[in-house]
Formats: sequence, C-alpha cells, structure tokens
Amino acid sequence: MTVAIVIPARYASSRFPGKPLALLTGADGQAKSLIQRSWEAAIAVPGVAQVVVATDDGRIAEAAERFGAQVVMTSETCRNGTERCADALPALGDAEIVVNLQGDAPLTPPWFIEALIAAMTTRPEIEVATPVLRCDRAALDGFLADRRAGRVGGTTAVFDRTGRALYFSKEVIPYTGALDTSSKGAGSNPDAPLPVFHHVGVYAYRPSVLIAYAAMEDGPLERLEGLEQLRFMEQGHPVHCVEVDARGAGFWEVNNPEDIPRVERMLKERGLA
Repeated sequence: MTVAIVIPARYASSRFPGKPLALLTGADGQAKSLIQRSWEAAIAVPGVAQVVVATDDGRIAEAAERFGAQVVMTSETCRNGTERCADALPALGDAEIVVNLQGDAPLTPPWFIEALIAAMTTRPEIEVATPVLRCDRAALDGFLADRRAGRVGGTTAVFDRTGRALYFSKEVIPYTGALDTSSKGAGSNPDAPLPVFHHVGVYAYRPSVLIAYAAMEDGPLERLEGLEQLRFMEQGHPVHCVEVDARGAGFWEVNNPEDIPRVERMLKERGLA
C-alpha cells in the first residue's frame, strides 16, 4: 500500500513554545533541531513513498527546507496534528495510509511505524492505528515522577484483548498504587510485566477517516485531556492499539523542556548522531 508520513509541527505551544526548533545534541556532539531529528526518524522507515513536514509557521518551514525536507503549508486554524494531517491530504497524492509522526518523537524506531502499516495492510477494517509500548520500571517511575512534580508528560493507554483502545490519558492508567516500584513491584515477582502502556504519539489513518475527523466536533474528553485521538473514540470510531517492542532502545518524547536531557541521553545510548 502507498504510505505517506506527515510530520505536523507548530511553533506555538503552551508547555514549550518553539519546540520544533529546540536543539538536541546527539552521540557525535552535533546539535540538530527536534524537527530535523523527527524527519530523520521518518525517512529511516523503509517503503514509504513520501515524507512531508506540515506546518503553518514560516520559521519551521525555512528550517525544514534547509535540511532537505518537503514542506506543506497548512492552515493556522489546525488545532492538533491530526487536523494538520487532514489539511495536508491534497499534497499526498494517492496515499492509502497516512502516518502522523509527531514532531516531538525523534526516538521513534522505524519498526514502530512498520508495525502500524502491517496492521492496517492485513486488517482493512482498522481505520486508525497507534503503537503502545509496555512500560518497564524506569519508564513507570518517570511517569509517576512527572505527575508528582505537576508536569504533564507522556500518555498512557488501556485497551481490550483485541487491541481496541478503551481510553488514553495524561494520567497514569491503570491505577498503579498497588505497585511498589521502589522494591518488589507487582506482587512478589519483581520481574512481573507491568500493566501500564506508554502511548507512542504516532498514528496511521485511512484517508477517509482523516477527512471525517476534520469535520467532527471536539468532545469534552479531548478538551480535558488534550489528546486528539479521543475525538475518534468520542465520535464512535475505534482506535486500534498495536503493541510494539523497543528492543532495548530507550524511548521518550519531548513534551517539556525538562525532557531534552533525557532524550539526548537516549540519543547517545543509541549512537544516533
């Protein structure tokens, strides 16, 4: 199937203004912008027909064109990345699957996106797919530390046995009070798998559902959580969660300025220049 990756990027952000142009230093000591690192993650995915940066900001467009990205200018009225992907659709030609790789996820491994494409290729009933990553103890501690500090960090997801999403939240779900992450963990087995899944901010859509999304009203859950995928669920469109494996590679997104040192450390651990 023909696949296009869209990297939506906006300059204005209440938590981190100018985030796409923030510099991150890699393993070789070279600093690159967050948007460039996200683009490099996108072009590493095999079999993709097109990668574009979608923005309404001239500063981001100029920076993206300098490192060789194709840029699609989108409306200033786009409220989130999914709406920006919908706005970019006319520039994507005959794409049968549109992948939204948000511009704050430079550590997204190519196999995360390949897993979404495979799920949608083999299951034509899936309209929207997104990856989820089972938390290890360090990741869970990071989520809990963010919440204790009053920071809105990553997103967690719960889903049924078929992968159909039940909910996404900026809170840590399910409730983890029974887990003592400082000692034995769940029950008496410190190696027991944790029932907490980190939602990776990547989506794959059918073009038809993107068009429908742009016409949908946002609902109270989307507004409260600030999570665009909840609009699909509030309007009765299922979101399919695809469990992925980090294969030992650290993963985190840049949600706040405090995340930059953590992501830079992971870039160095993975040897990413």
